[in-house]
Amino acid sequence: MKLQFLGATDTVTGSRTLVRHASGDVLVDCGLFQGYKQLRLRNWATPPVPPASINAVVLTHAHLDHSGWLPVLVRHGFRGKVYCTAATRDLCRILLLDAAHLQEEEAEYANRHAFSRHHPALALFTREDALRSLELFRVVGFGERWNPSPELEAELTPSGHMLGSAFVRLEGDGQSVLFSGDLGRPRDLLLRAPLAPRPADAVVVESTYGDQEHPQADPLEQLADVIWRTARRGGAVLVPAFAVGRAQALLHMLQQLKSEGRIPNLPLFLNSPMAAAALAVYREHGRELRLDGAAVGRLDDGVEVVESPEASRAINARRGPMVVIAGSGMATGGRIVHHLKAFAPGRRNTILLTGHQAGGTRGAALLGGASAVRIHGEDVPVRAEVAKLEGMSSHADARETVAWLRALAQPPRKVFINHGEPAAADGLRQRIERELGWSCTLPAYLETLAV
Repeated sequence: MKLQFLGATDTVTGSRTLVRHASGDVLVDCGLFQGYKQLRLRNWATPPVPPASINAVVLTHAHLDHSGWLPVLVRHGFRGKVYCTAATRDLCRILLLDAAHLQEEEAEYANRHAFSRHHPALALFTREDALRSLELFRVVGFGERWNPSPELEAELTPSGHMLGSAFVRLEGDGQSVLFSGDLGRPRDLLLRAPLAPRPADAVVVESTYGDQEHPQADPLEQLADVIWRTARRGGAVLVPAFAVGRAQALLHMLQQLKSEGRIPNLPLFLNSPMAAAALAVYREHGRELRLDGAAVGRLDDGVEVVESPEASRAINARRGPMVVIAGSGMATGGRIVHHLKAFAPGRRNTILLTGHQAGGTRGAALLGGASAVRIHGEDVPVRAEVAKLEGMSSHADARETVAWLRALAQPPRKVFINHGEPAAADGLRQRIERELGWSCTLPAYLETLAV
């Protein structure tokens, strides 16, 4: 068994690892590259492996950096099955169709306003591409064992990162490999803690926060402080948020703060039809959550869900204190971009970042103190306060990741570190080698390594 790393090397996006096996190759995750242009261009490049030669895809979870390239893979000839949990399938239906819509919408906008260098600007994939990929999905349960290729056995274990997320373990010919996917945290606001998977000969582990430990600050207190000080200025709190996971956690926090009287009574907008649709999936798969059914049912109480583009534009004309949650979490696209154009120049307003901001994204630029951000061919000044909500990450930090590895019933022979910026990946390598005494490898893009 060999592993070829087709993505998530030296970056936190584009998760794609090909498991090469005599009975058929299996791709673990099929994500979009995001951030720097040289990474995004990989989404458009000829696939490094013929998609028709891949027997199956196994998804760890639904986030687009792990699932968003599936429509492109299918368009290029992949005809195998896509295996995942029921919640991952339901969320992918929302995420992939929404991503297709946004890309078609942005291509149309670019062509109408003639700011793209491409003539015409094209969508990376269309709604039809997304629908064709969704037809290939097959649901498997946690703990169930099945064969993605004739002589490879697979098993999924809850990883606590998002609804439906899983560790993936593959075994064949006496060899086994365990993929962490995105490793969740022991005390997430919404999700139950990760379960312990069976050990394996090799582990592929993420390193998003491999050189950091999450601060112990109370995110509820931080959120209340940001809302109060912005409200006193008469400004809007603009929150770029991933539509699945982060948006629901923020709604839960806002409901708790409201019920305890810790924030003023002000308008709350959820400007993400995708996040609103995801709420139904959260209610259907509520057994994976820490919350009871009543708490899940109250997530959108008193929240105005913005459906139409016209209603979204109307928010930009409003004045006075309010909270607006909109996608995407790194401000790379979606309705948040239009709100940034309207609110970033205003000194009364606050842009509140709530998660990891990959290099090359608008979110990273804002976090780095940029005086302007490029939106639709324009440099938009940033005079609003930029704040970061600490402790909200759904990724394990370095300490939590090492604790997860240490808890494996047997140490692996090999550890491959991916899904991290270079400093984070190397920081995790050093920590694992120092604390566990295990040797680690940081794979290079397109490198093939034996298990």
